[in-house]
Amino acid sequence: EIIAFGPLVEELLENDMMIIFNENAPAELAEISVLHTMGNLKAPIEKGDVLTIGEHVYRVTCVGEEANKTLDELGHCTLKFDGADEPDLPGTICLGGAGVPEAKIGDIITIQKMHRS
Repeated sequence: EIIAFGPLVEELLENDMMIIFNENAPAELAEISVLHTMGNLKAPIEKGDVLTIGEHVYRVTCVGEEANKTLDELGHCTLKFDGADEPDLPGTICLGGAGVPEAKIGDIITIQKMHRS
């Protein structure tokens, strides 16, 4: 659940990115982060999974090699709303969908596994 927005979040959203961090983020990272309560990552996030932020739905288009680790341990990753096939940084998850969300306090961030055949 989203609990707070750092003062610099809007600037990042204008560049199609959102940094998320659990409620224990260091102060310098909290400034640029969407803070949320810590959940449990039940399985690694993979290309094709579905991520929702409130009512906004996105398809995962790629996952950086460090993103699952930092998300699991710190509730932290960078979400890029660019639909890229390759992440530009190891802690990035790229998403395709309806552009940058208008997230608000109380919105729930969820990730659904998509069954693969």
